Amino acid sequence: MKFWGSKDIEDFSKAKYTAVISDLHLCEAEAPHPKYPLWKKYKTRDYFFDGVFEDFLDKLDERVDGESIELILNGDIFDFDSVTAKPPAPPYRVSWVETLTGLKPQEEKSVFKVKRILNHHEQWVRSLRDFLKKGHRVIFVIGNHDLELHWPRVQEAIVEALTEEEEDLQSQIRFNEWFYISNSDTLIEHGNQYDPYCLAEDPVNPLIQRFNRLEVRVPFGNLATRYLINRMGFFNPHVDSNFIMSAWEYVKFFFRYMFRAQPQLLLTWLFWSIVILVQSFFDRLLPSVKNPLTIEDRIENIAKKANTKPRVVREMRELFVQPATSHPIIILRELWLDRAFLLMLTLLAVFQIFLLINNFYKVSLFWTFIPILLFLPFFLFYSSSISSEVHEYKEPKEKILVTTGLITGVRRVVYGHTHIPRHELIGPVEHLNSGTWSPAFLDVECKTQVDNKTLVWIEPEGRGPRKASLLRFKEGAFEVLLKKRTV
Repeated sequence: MKFWGSKDIEDFSKAKYTAVISDLHLCEAEAPHPKYPLWKKYKTRDYFFDGVFEDFLDKLDERVDGESIELILNGDIFDFDSVTAKPPAPPYRVSWVETLTGLKPQEEKSVFKVKRILNHHEQWVRSLRDFLKKGHRVIFVIGNHDLELHWPRVQEAIVEALTEEEEDLQSQIRFNEWFYISNSDTLIEHGNQYDPYCLAEDPVNPLIQRFNRLEVRVPFGNLATRYLINRMGFFNPHVDSNFIMSAWEYVKFFFRYMFRAQPQLLLTWLFWSIVILVQSFFDRLLPSVKNPLTIEDRIENIAKKANTKPRVVREMRELFVQPATSHPIIILRELWLDRAFLLMLTLLAVFQIFLLINNFYKVSLFWTFIPILLFLPFFLFYSSSISSEVHEYKEPKEKILVTTGLITGVRRVVYGHTHIPRHELIGPVEHLNSGTWSPAFLDVECKTQVDNKTLVWIEPEGRGPRKASLLRFKEGAFEVLLKKRTV
């Protein structure tokens, strides 16, 4: 498997100014629904930020007086999972599942998706191209929603769009598998490798073989986006509270927004949840596609692009958490299938007992409600005792931060992934999170937006080491969002 830019890798080890942004979630534009205007409203062109991004890059350039900036796009820049369009006359087979949920992560299909995203964000592409022409560098770090960037032809499509085949600009672009070390003082990674719901099991060998086709292995969390969120257009996937709720909150949400548009929602949820459960389980059993003759070259290539040594790549791999698919009960709980199966088994058992008794004594069907009512308090108690563990992985782990610092020799770590901007000192490590630029709203009407357009800015401070700040770009200017705190 050949990767774009694998031959002649420019030396990016030194950087004076570094800007880190993440979680842009660029996607195709959703046409307004003629009957239900709130359906995927967050994906419509009204909430594209391409113009703001162009202004942002211009202001960044003004801050450095002609010096070079290292712009790190730290994961989830492109949201492949939310692209549901299909080509009008595809040269490949499109299954009925793909017609409903989006194309599979196969190379030719991923190329179609990234070209569609780039075509829908022409201003974003043009502004990044102009940024490169000013002599700045752009580094893409792959996250969980843009795992399809692992495909060489996808990388080539992006480079072609950004450079218009100008070879001088091509050397200023880089794609990193999951981490990057800036100026020997800052480790930048998306952070999904420490989230069991979203990690790439093996970013060194990201592919699996399904029948006679190669695909990128997609984690459970992204399968949920493809099969559930894409089918339930009133949930905004960029804010956890928009789709992780209590049972009562789901009921209220359903009758307020979804009853008329999706009256069959329970069946949609049940069917696609089972599909997710089955696929994630069997994907876990599939081995990664590996080539033992080139594995060392692959690791050396990853290390060189990350400005480090092959040993560091191997040690960083050892920190990955176990995927949630290793524990199917976790998947059952997150999808609410444990409660669904428990309820269905109970009703089936009661019905079978009723049929057995009815063979000897003629009893009314209404007697079946007695055991069901007796079971109800237990069921409600069990349901209320189960809570999603997704939030648990939003907090950075001191052990992982310290260990990554020791492995890479840095005292500063920058993540994305959680969409929560942070700046704090955890133990001996300075931790920052670059937040998000995504259309993250707390409400379906898209009126209450979460703080976004944030970045991590790293610059020289006198003759000492570089200093990092967490900034927000608002109304054409930068402002400090959070000052460093000690945890």
